[in-house]
Amino acid sequence: MARRVHLGYALGSLATGAFGTVPGLLLLPYLTDTLGIAAGVAGLLVLVPKAWDVLVNPVAGRISDRWGGRRQYLLAGGLAMAALFAAIFAGPLGTGADAGAYAAFAFLATATAYAFFQVPYVAMPAEMTDGYAERTRLMTWRIAVLALAILISGAVAPLVVTAGGDGIPGHRWMGLFVAALIVVGVLGVYAGTRGVGGASVRDIEPSLRAQLRVAASNRPFRLLLTCFVIQAAGIGTMLAGVKYFADHVLERPDDGPTVLFACFVGPALLVMPAWRRAGERLGKLRSFAAASVIFAAGALALVAAPALPAVAVYLLVAAIGCGYAGQQVFGFAMLPDCIAHDTARTGRRQAGVFTGLWTAGETLGLALGPGIYAVVLQLFGYASSATGQPMAQDGTARLGVLLGFTVLPAVVVAVALAFLRGYDDTFARDPDVVAEGRPAG
Repeated sequence: MARRVHLGYALGSLATGAFGTVPGLLLLPYLTDTLGIAAGVAGLLVLVPKAWDVLVNPVAGRISDRWGGRRQYLLAGGLAMAALFAAIFAGPLGTGADAGAYAAFAFLATATAYAFFQVPYVAMPAEMTDGYAERTRLMTWRIAVLALAILISGAVAPLVVTAGGDGIPGHRWMGLFVAALIVVGVLGVYAGTRGVGGASVRDIEPSLRAQLRVAASNRPFRLLLTCFVIQAAGIGTMLAGVKYFADHVLERPDDGPTVLFACFVGPALLVMPAWRRAGERLGKLRSFAAASVIFAAGALALVAAPALPAVAVYLLVAAIGCGYAGQQVFGFAMLPDCIAHDTARTGRRQAGVFTGLWTAGETLGLALGPGIYAVVLQLFGYASSATGQPMAQDGTARLGVLLGFTVLPAVVVAVALAFLRGYDDTFARDPDVVAEGRPAG
């Protein structure tokens, strides 16, 4: 496969990375510290629209399977997502409960449009190539661009808020900036994948329930999905705490989030070739586990941040970012293997069903993260503000900020690995296993 196609496909991660990063990073603080919404209520407002994707994503997968033409969904869903994203932070109702409800409704609409972009996007690799190693290369390019998107959106978006005057005006400018980034990714992947042959869909199951039943019968997919969703919740919890950690632990409210993201994503870009070689040497499953352990160990060590020099904190964040990069590379590289296994086993191509469930699960996990973090803030007595600036917090609230950002994500990511104990990737390496449909593990 030509590098032009690798890059073209990977550009779609500018859109998925921006949408996956910025709401998780800034929406909860926007609700608590700009609109004046209590932490517990704000967590619910963030969770419900994303949880809605659990229902929408499988539907989007079924639609893209039945009517095909994945690229047309990339264009329509992606451009709608960009416009609606800007609306989330437009703030036409000022502050208070009505403003919070408006932001939640706009977020729900954006999440719906995102489903019709992301599901076809994630489904494409299983139809673009049958090669085990080629899928890893495709995912390496994709995750490299994803890391770049996280760096640009996550590091620059807080600076745009500050440059725009903080509060509602600053968030309006930030919404427009991220919307523009999404448009670049959407147009890039649409143009870059032109002419790439996708396998035709055949023997579609007669109902959504039947398709879900087929997906549930794919044991490797079921195990991988369970692990990935739980880990997404841990990652989402850490992402939601970045600004709070910068404000109340590092006490760097202006540039803290940007520096943290630079330390998180910059090294991740550098280690992509190393993770690819690790996958070739150790296999995807072992490499995925190693990346998860690195993430968890770094997050757990970060609990000592109040007593550490700033350079040590940033080095730990860099280690966490290296682990995160490996988790993304191998999680998304193992998914097409599971889809190809089902195709060989059943004779049907229905990648949209599996990717619909996958993206729904990932979205739910990432949505649970801010919800969980908001509950921690509420339990530890975090005080909200409607001024556009965070209030000074007492020692108990600062402890909640710290534990929710460090120990909790570490435990969640580590525990999730237990669900991969029964996963055996022999089916992806041995053509005879695939052809005969023998179960893995």
